[in-house]
Amino acid sequence: MGLLSKKDAALITDPLLDNNPITIQVLGICSALAITAELKASIVMAVSVMFVLGLGNVVISLMRNIIPSKIRIIVQLIVVATLVIIVDLVLKAFAYELSKTLSVFVGLIITNCIIMGRFEAFALGNGPWRSFLDGIGNAVGYGIILIAVGFFRELLGSGTLLGFKVLGDPIEKTGLYAIGYENNGFMLLSPMALIVVGIIIWIQRSKNKSLIEEA
Repeated sequence: MGLLSKKDAALITDPLLDNNPITIQVLGICSALAITAELKASIVMAVSVMFVLGLGNVVISLMRNIIPSKIRIIVQLIVVATLVIIVDLVLKAFAYELSKTLSVFVGLIITNCIIMGRFEAFALGNGPWRSFLDGIGNAVGYGIILIAVGFFRELLGSGTLLGFKVLGDPIEKTGLYAIGYENNGFMLLSPMALIVVGIIIWIQRSKNKSLIEEA
């Protein structure tokens, strides 16, 4: 018998593709549009959401039997706000420049529909372990899309990945720039993030006909 049952494993695998929070549920789009011009920012946001959603789901699950129904949303907001403050302080302490790049979008994790949705739809009705798996699964599904979008936007928009020049030097005209390649500045604009997400949705649904039928 494996470490995870099929039902438990599905909590992690389903949000990666067939029930992805961004491409299928269309949640968390704001951060996908705003911070994915750089791959590093995309990765940090993905890890931050994983921390907040994984731990937050566990906390809400542990408290589910003592939270009065009338104030459950307030309690959920307090939990997520506390975790986001921890993330924000850690970023300011150890990655200050990156924290400035992410700016207000770290704080907006508090209102991320994915997090509040999983608190309400799953953590309030399940145990800590399954809630943790659900949180990690949805956070990873969210992070995969963010990283994919950030990868293509930075590569095609700046010719770099994680700040390293991978296509050559545009000033000295080395690498691809030697044969006339030019960075696509449009990739760094927010509308291009929406287009990239749209392409990912199209590819995903073209490979899985059941998603088209459900839509």
